Amino acid sequence: MPSPTSGVLLRILHIMSVLKFLVVGLLLMVQTAHAALPPARVPRRDSVKGRPAIPRLPHNRFVAQYDSRYSIINHKFTTINGLKLGIEFKNRFRTGAAVYFLSTGVPTRQAKPDNAAEDADAQLRFRYLAGYAGYVLLENPRWELSANMQLGLGSVYVLYENDDGDLDKTPRDFLGVAEPAMAAQLRVFRWAGVGTGAGWRQPLFVPRAIQKELNGPVFYLRANVFLGELFKVLKDREPLFTQVGMRPE
Repeated sequence: MPSPTSGVLLRILHIMSVLKFLVVGLLLMVQTAHAALPPARVPRRDSVKGRPAIPRLPHNRFVAQYDSRYSIINHKFTTINGLKLGIEFKNRFRTGAAVYFLSTGVPTRQAKPDNAAEDADAQLRFRYLAGYAGYVLLENPRWELSANMQLGLGSVYVLYENDDGDLDKTPRDFLGVAEPAMAAQLRVFRWAGVGTGAGWRQPLFVPRAIQKELNGPVFYLRANVFLGELFKVLKDREPLFTQVGMRPE
């Protein structure tokens, strides 16, 4: 008659043999399933993780741009001149600094100072320094759509003619500017394209009367020349109007 101890040992051995069979079976199933899977795609080195449709820059690049914008201030079409300096990172994030100023004065509804000539026109003037940031939302080699934000600090004043016939100006008021915008760009060739954008300029930290005069839409339409790409085309002796690399894969 077998002892109780031997019965327990036999049961343990039986359980171990069943577990071994299950483990081996699972390993075989995993190996078979792995062999049936298609080979893993190696991510492209020129794509952003999670966004394979958006090509990356091969390296960060310095950006210098004359930034001429247009706006309607006090019902007058106005040009705002600017210069932008910044960096465009490989992940398509852009940041930098810019300076802006009105090309011409804008007639103002502000009350004239006491020493202003009776029939003299008063003009509103402003200038400011801004930090900007942008990110490319959608892109292929031909076109891109980006979101941008600028935050600036500067001054605003009124330029007028005084009783003596000389130009004078009011004390400068501190000015803050917030300007969100959307922009689009189309490359005609690798080294040239056209761009357009629209946004809203919102003055901050100024009297409400001045704020009402300065806020409003901002828009632009410009031709772009990418000097780095132009230099590369000339260096490699490619046709000037080549379309190589311009079509989505």
